Amino acid sequence: MQPRTDVIDLAATLKARNEAFCLATVVRTVSVTAAKAGAKAVIRPDGTISEGWIGGGCARAAVVKAAREALGDGQPRLVSVMPKDILAELGLKPGEERDGIRFARNMCPSRGTLDVFVEPMLPRPELVVLGASPVAVALSDLAARFGYRVAVSAPADDLALHGEADERIEGHALPAVATGHRFVVVSTQGRGDEAALKAALQGEADHVAFVGSRRKMAALRESLAEAGVALDRLDRVKAPAGLDLGAITPEEIALSILAEILSLRRAGQRVPHEI
Repeated sequence: MQPRTDVIDLAATLKARNEAFCLATVVRTVSVTAAKAGAKAVIRPDGTISEGWIGGGCARAAVVKAAREALGDGQPRLVSVMPKDILAELGLKPGEERDGIRFARNMCPSRGTLDVFVEPMLPRPELVVLGASPVAVALSDLAARFGYRVAVSAPADDLALHGEADERIEGHALPAVATGHRFVVVSTQGRGDEAALKAALQGEADHVAFVGSRRKMAALRESLAEAGVALDRLDRVKAPAGLDLGAITPEEIALSILAEILSLRRAGQRVPHEI
């Protein structure tokens, strides 16, 4: 069975919009089932099946639950929906997981088995770079090579200093809500530091960093606190930005900043293997 064109088109559209969703694919069926191998569906974060078909209520609840969990942790799921008697024969209970497969009970008269692979499609992590300093330009260029959605924010006359970017923002009017993971780096280096840092702290972000010395950050912190910025928000700022790699050039500093972001983004994702 060929996947429906509208499912693939919708998936492509959502990816282009940087929106989260799951692509559920029927990979195997045994006996009579409503959906057949190859059937696909797009599942949104709220559990809505926007397009496609993976069977009726027999499989829907288990697959939607798996989709929500997959969007939460970024890990795919394999769900096997089968009749009660077959579950019993295999010594399984509904909801049990074994060898990477989650088992669910098929309550429909068809009494068939349906295996569905649920793959999360998460938004690209976003890096917002405020400023057009040499470090800012180097950082926006480097981050794009690592798959980040790059947004650059600077005065209109300075935006041209940046190369390719997914979004260009004149001034510092940053969107308050992030569609996924967002990392913000202020690298104005003397050109509107306070305004840029204040803007960086007003929206959602997994990490906010400032390219500058601790002394400079301390002065900005005092000024912003007097201007009414909450101390708990100011405490979120990492300054100086980046890992201590002994970086000197703008490109090296940009690399140290991206390395720090990578360490935060991947924390807990890699399981150490015994040798």
